[in-house]
Amino acid sequence: MALIGIIPEKCFTAEVIETEARTLLRGASLRVTRPRVAVLSAIHEAPHADVSTLLTLVRTRIGAVSTQAVYDVLKTLVDAGLARRIDLPNSPARYEGQTWDDHQHVVCRSCGTIADVDAPPAAPRLDTRHDHGFTIDHVEVTYWGLCPVCRTERGQREPEPVHASSHTEEQEDF
Repeated sequence: MALIGIIPEKCFTAEVIETEARTLLRGASLRVTRPRVAVLSAIHEAPHADVSTLLTLVRTRIGAVSTQAVYDVLKTLVDAGLARRIDLPNSPARYEGQTWDDHQHVVCRSCGTIADVDAPPAAPRLDTRHDHGFTIDHVEVTYWGLCPVCRTERGQREPEPVHASSHTEEQEDF
């Protein structure tokens, strides 16, 4: 069993991430190549990174590699289920290695920071009467807002909790 995904990636050294990347590639019946190991390692090192960031990390690891080679490896990793492509409006595609769960994302409208959000255990499912004949195989939910840094820069205070209510006395009477 691969450690990536069980233990937070920030706890790993580069050697451990590369060793796990090789294990994941073999487990997916993919040839283990330097570019594949470097790209998969970079995805786990910098979750939610765009291709430009991943390209820089890959070149730091293995030297010269073409942009097209990185795109080709990313497609292979996504197709094999070893990476997930995140497509957001008005943003370049982002990539992450966490593909085994149905987690969701929260995105800052100002700076573009992306963070993972656990899906609620009883997440709503589409009623088959409303699926227009589609076979649904994947659902993505993205929450949008301002991250704490951007909110502070704009002088906004902490938001009220979503479920808070000022009508506690009335609610207690029911």
